[in-house]
Formats: sequence, C-alpha cells, structure tokens
Amino acid sequence: MTRTELKDFLEAKVITYNNPRFIESDPLQIPHLFSKKEDIEISAFLTATIAWGNRKSIINNAKKLMNLFDNAPYDFVINHTESDLENLHGFVHRTFNHEDLSYFIRSLQNIYQNHNGLESIFTKHQEAQTLQPAISEFKHIFFELDHQKRTTKHISDPLKGSAAKRINMFLRWMVRENNNNVDFGLWKGISASKLSCPLDVHSGNVARKLKLLKRSQNDSKALAELDKNLRKLDAKDPVKYDFALFGLGVFEKF
Repeated sequence: MTRTELKDFLEAKVITYNNPRFIESDPLQIPHLFSKKEDIEISAFLTATIAWGNRKSIINNAKKLMNLFDNAPYDFVINHTESDLENLHGFVHRTFNHEDLSYFIRSLQNIYQNHNGLESIFTKHQEAQTLQPAISEFKHIFFELDHQKRTTKHISDPLKGSAAKRINMFLRWMVRENNNNVDFGLWKGISASKLSCPLDVHSGNVARKLKLLKRSQNDSKALAELDKNLRKLDAKDPVKYDFALFGLGVFEKF
C-alpha cells in the first residue's frame, strides 16, 4: 500500500469512527454528560484515569464516580470535606481504589486553586513539537502533596518510558476540535499537531499491520515512531487517526 493509498484508507475509517454514535460504547460519553468546562475536564480526566480493562466496566465505574460527586465534579473537587472523602470508601476500579481517588480529588483541588487549572499546566509546559514533556511535568505537579507511593502508578510518565495512553487520550479529548461532536476542543492554547496517539494493544497491533510501527513494545519509543509516521499523513491533526486505528482493531478485528 502506497502512502497515498494508506492515507485514503485511514481517512475513510476516520470518517466512520469519528462519529457521535460510537460514543455510546466509549468512555468519552462521560464528559459529554456535562456542559461546564471544569466539569468536562475533571470528569474526562478521572474517566481517562480508570480507562483500562473492559470498556463496559470503565463506563459503569465512571458513572459511579459521577454519582459520588452528585454529578457536579468541579464543585465536589473545590468544596469537598473530609467527610465527603470518607463517602468515597468502597470505590474501586481494578487497582484504583478509594485511597487513590481521595488523593486525586485533593490534588485536583490544589491544581485548580494554586495552578490555575488543568489546562494551564499543559499549556504552560508544552514544547514546540510535543506534549510528552508537559505530561511528565504534570505528574510532578500532581504529586506535590503528601501521597502514598502506590498512587503514583496511576499517572504515567513518558520521559520514563511509558506510552502514557490514558493521559494522551485525555489530551485528545480536550484539544481536538469538536467539529463532529466527539472531542471537545476546549483547550485553545494547544495545537492538535502536538497530540500523540493513545497507543494501546488495539491501535498498536493495527499500526504494525499497516507498517506505521515497527517496534514491538507499546512504550514511549513506539509512540514517538507512530507519531512521526502519522504526522507524515497529517501534520496538523495526526491523532485523528486514533479513531481509524482503534476502530479497525476493536470493531473490525483488522
């Protein structure tokens, strides 16, 4: 397949899967429950944080989270009491438990009160070509409060070898324009050209079959390789091909 043929093939799949009807089976449906910017950001961040494993389980547990916040996540983050945090006991998604969740709430409060919010951190620390160093700096800021060591595993660091799939997915949701009512386009200070594909087993396997990726591990080096090749197809919006790669893998068993 030539590059032109590959681009045409993937563009057609983007049209198929960058579509609101696929949100019904995707965790992205959770932030679409909200209209306030901060509610969208926080619900998206927490949903992305637990986005591994069975997608139905992810969606169900993300809905449980929103219910724990009385469907007002920003208000809960800013105004929670210790008693409110105690009410989170019993929440668990795989290895993410109520202790992790309590820290995430406290850290988000700190970020909105003392760092001008999630958007500000990523915008401030972005680099010319990529957001991966900004993710690393975000993790540093996120864990500046006292915390249990075990909780740090729930935020990946691409500068330490991780593909950081979940947080790259969150950034796609926040940055890409919402022309198709899928992603949100809330963060205007970051260009979609700097986004990286949320590399997982599905997108990675399809990328290898299409010769967009040679590296066998789904790590930061593989992400850099995939980014480079996707930017050759569309330098302005390379991560739109996530829809194609993921859709081909999950829905078409490509």
